[in-house]
Amino acid sequence: MNLFKTSILASCLLITSFAMAQDGTIYPLENPEEPNAILLGTGGVENQPAAETWFKQWGDPMARNITTATLTPFLPEPGKATGAAVIVAPGGGFRWLSMGNEGWEVAQALADKGIAAFVLKYRLRPTPESIDGFKESMNQTLSPPPAPEDSQTATRPAPAPFTLSDQLEDAEAAYAMILDRAEEWGVDTKRLGMIGFSAGAGLTMHCTLNSELMKLAFIGPIYGGMGPVEVPEDAPAMFNVIATDDFLFRGQFGVVDSWYKAGIPVEFHLYQNGGHGFGLGNPDRTSNRWFDAFMYWLEVNDFLDK
Repeated sequence: MNLFKTSILASCLLITSFAMAQDGTIYPLENPEEPNAILLGTGGVENQPAAETWFKQWGDPMARNITTATLTPFLPEPGKATGAAVIVAPGGGFRWLSMGNEGWEVAQALADKGIAAFVLKYRLRPTPESIDGFKESMNQTLSPPPAPEDSQTATRPAPAPFTLSDQLEDAEAAYAMILDRAEEWGVDTKRLGMIGFSAGAGLTMHCTLNSELMKLAFIGPIYGGMGPVEVPEDAPAMFNVIATDDFLFRGQFGVVDSWYKAGIPVEFHLYQNGGHGFGLGNPDRTSNRWFDAFMYWLEVNDFLDK
């Protein structure tokens, strides 16, 4: 397993641990209709008996057991359109997606600025069908292994192998669809980027490092893993955001250093506070200005030229 894959899988485990440790109250939510969602046709999820279900946590709509990937366009008004476009990948430890906080709200904010945004609802790892079963499964994941009995070491069964092959396929299908419908959606394919949050930041980075199809103009990993990576020669410019009180930061600057040493344009914002999962922002946090900084970065780098 290469350096990047090791760091991204470790980050996924940390993301899951953080989310469940906060023990936010979960409320069942009826599956929304999503009338503008477009099927990507990338297949299902192996060994997934449960149907897609939604819940609300911390006031945000979340989806889990996603087996059918979709792409939802948020297009700017014609007079505002700049031609720039962004694929938006929400996070959730690859077990759920924060569709509101890290998907629809971000996409709408981009569209309001003249940027065509496309929310990627990608396939996830299976979780138990009931919410109680879901919470219990996560608690078991986080609980320590049982104590040894009769002088024999008790071991927990090894977790099933986990790759990002499904998620990469979904992202590549989204990218190909945007290219195919670029004229219809008013997209300049040379100014098509991708941003992601938490696990979505990991997917954004995974696409950047591993996809032979996706030639992104820029990327924006927002509070993602910070470990070093091997940067491709044709890597896109990167805008990176994290807060010092984010459990994923841990004083690391590896991914930023990797981009810098590769000679690829990189901008890094380390905020005093904001925690993890802040989306566009939470009250009274310095990280709340990241979106304004991102827009200015896009403007200075000529990604918003009409």
